[in-house]
Amino acid sequence: MVFTSAMSAAGSLLAAVPAAALVLLTVAVRPREVGAVAPLRLGVVRAVLLGGAYAVLVVEVLGASHALTRPAFAVAWLLFLAAAATAAGLRWRRDTRLGQQSAAAPMPVDAEPVTVGTTPVTVGTAPRPVPVGAVVSGGGPDGAAPAPDPAPARAGRGPAGLLAVAVDTWRTARPGERLLAGTIGGLVLVELLVALLAEPNNFDSQTYHLPKVEHWVAQGDLDFWPTAIHRQVTIPPGAEYLLLHLRLLTGGDQLYNLVQWAAGVVCLLVAARITAQLGGGRRAQLLTAFVLATTPMVVLQATSTQTDLICAAWVACAATVVLDGLRRRTGWGTLLGLGAATGLTAVTKTSGLIAVGPLLVLWGLAQLRLARTERSASVSPAAADPTPSEPAAPGRRSWSVGGLASTVGGSVVILVVAAVVVGPFLARVTAEFGHPLGPPRLRESIPMERHDPASIVVNALRIGHTAFDTPLAPLRRAGAEVIISGAEAVGVDPQDRAITFGRELFPEPAWYPDEDRVAFPLAGALAGIGAVIALARPRRIVPERAGSLRAYAVVVLAAALLHTAMIKWQPWGNRLLLYAVVLAVPLAGLWLDALLRNRAGGRRSVATVAAVTVLATSALAGVLALSYGFPRRLVGAGSVFTTSDWDTRFLRRPQWADEFRWAATAVQDSGARRVGLAQQNDNWEYPWWLLLRRPDGGSPDLVALQSVLPERPPADPSSVDAIVCTGNKAACAKLVPAGWRLEFRGYVGYALPPGR
Repeated sequence: MVFTSAMSAAGSLLAAVPAAALVLLTVAVRPREVGAVAPLRLGVVRAVLLGGAYAVLVVEVLGASHALTRPAFAVAWLLFLAAAATAAGLRWRRDTRLGQQSAAAPMPVDAEPVTVGTTPVTVGTAPRPVPVGAVVSGGGPDGAAPAPDPAPARAGRGPAGLLAVAVDTWRTARPGERLLAGTIGGLVLVELLVALLAEPNNFDSQTYHLPKVEHWVAQGDLDFWPTAIHRQVTIPPGAEYLLLHLRLLTGGDQLYNLVQWAAGVVCLLVAARITAQLGGGRRAQLLTAFVLATTPMVVLQATSTQTDLICAAWVACAATVVLDGLRRRTGWGTLLGLGAATGLTAVTKTSGLIAVGPLLVLWGLAQLRLARTERSASVSPAAADPTPSEPAAPGRRSWSVGGLASTVGGSVVILVVAAVVVGPFLARVTAEFGHPLGPPRLRESIPMERHDPASIVVNALRIGHTAFDTPLAPLRRAGAEVIISGAEAVGVDPQDRAITFGRELFPEPAWYPDEDRVAFPLAGALAGIGAVIALARPRRIVPERAGSLRAYAVVVLAAALLHTAMIKWQPWGNRLLLYAVVLAVPLAGLWLDALLRNRAGGRRSVATVAAVTVLATSALAGVLALSYGFPRRLVGAGSVFTTSDWDTRFLRRPQWADEFRWAATAVQDSGARRVGLAQQNDNWEYPWWLLLRRPDGGSPDLVALQSVLPERPPADPSSVDAIVCTGNKAACAKLVPAGWRLEFRGYVGYALPPGR
């Protein structure tokens, strides 16, 4: 038996190429305009969207060419690295030249030097306005809103300048802000350690996420294959496309967990930027990142091979790009970014489109409003430069044909780009099943099948009960009894299969720190309060961004309502809500910052103490999830420091570890080369790909003996040299040819022909 988990030096170097390319790309695509909100983070958003779209298209193009091989992927990424380096070099020279010209220009007589942080800049008598939160250094009283950067700050865009800004930011930060930043950084770094040390051990990953990658590698293309596990071919594969790059570049799965870890970092950066776009200063941004970083679901998924954080990252990128379009017309680059974010969301997890849809509606309405404003400006000199505080005269507004056409054309561009990203997968699914959403069993298992108001309300209450679960069992039972009684009173069966996934029964405890189901009562409650205040009294939070804040809160609320109206309740449904949590947390950060800022008076002092207590509890929850969370933890039984690589993979089902080894050893000792798979829809397939790998590291020849794809018949059992089974022994026995020897031990079995 051969099982190799070591990564070669060449694999390590190749794996660093995509990361280096994204860093260079961030330098190349960061915004040029003066006053961009959090420009470095916007550069990261643009880079990850471009890099993500490129990664997906590389897989599609090479898959269509039957060239899913290591050399092909290495060449693709080296070319991307060269292009990113060239673009970054050109941008660097341009910024250096403009910086020198700016330094050589004489100071206007009506200008005077002022200081932002420790950097002197020159400001004329009419400095250009900069959105609140444009930079994170400095800050107003109580961390309210950071001092705007009135200069282009080109000198601070190089590594030395960024380091100087970071040092100055830390020096000027208040102790509370340093504590927030330190906690966030500590959690992220420890999560990185766990992600590197732990072997992939997510349940769904063993069943279909990782076997999907191995099938592609073995085939060299993306064609569907006979399988008893329909999710291997019907569930959108965007996250697995990213894993495929690492699999081919490194030769193994050692770095798989880093994809979700990186997605978690993107979520933190983008959530903080959304807070800045909505008017939040440095402290509000740190509070947002802190609440999100300490949410147990985020902590646990950041070291996993699940797909929910990746989906949340794409949705968050779409949100921050949309917010940029609320106050200015959208250019080609932004349109491409929105299209890429939409397509990447669709190809990763279609549930994320529940949020992307309302976001695109908000973008379209904002662009139409700006088109109307442009028309008003063209006919009224008094409205030539309308601002939120000084809108164009209502009586003089009229629609601009050019503006309308631009908005419609931009919408078409977004849809076309999204179709380019997700279209090839949807085409394969449609060709296979006659429907872009897959077979009926998939379309009916997760989406709601009843949409009457009573059923939707019951479903929403059950989802909320699971999302806000706590260790207080009496509270859980009391809440569930109220929901069940209420459902029966309005004539809805609380266990109705039309609104409940599979054969699951409500309620189900969800407080324990498990990556698939852990609740988020603190983050959810804070975001809920922030959303209510943003809808009812937005000026109490950010007076200068009240309209944008309320519009964003409406989008978050719409996404939550649509989710409960479209997705059935399920015990592990909390992870499906992760994209909504990431979108909603900025509302929590803004509200908490406003609460801490307005702390005069007895009642407000009490509220401040309560907020600090909640934040401390949130930090404790995050630390405990990282320390004792399941199935990857720092301490206790199953610790990543004390558990072997193989046993780590089986922490979900420890009893299966030896059983898989036992069967695989017997099959390999028999000299079998072509091995048949007998399994059911939720069985673990991935261990066979590891244990039966060829001595040279090549993929084993594994074929399914059952198939749920009508056009893909399974292999004949008599055509294989051995059979490996998981799950039901009786089901396996039906597939074993007469005269073969069948051995079974618990969950795993194998069958060999006579003489082997």
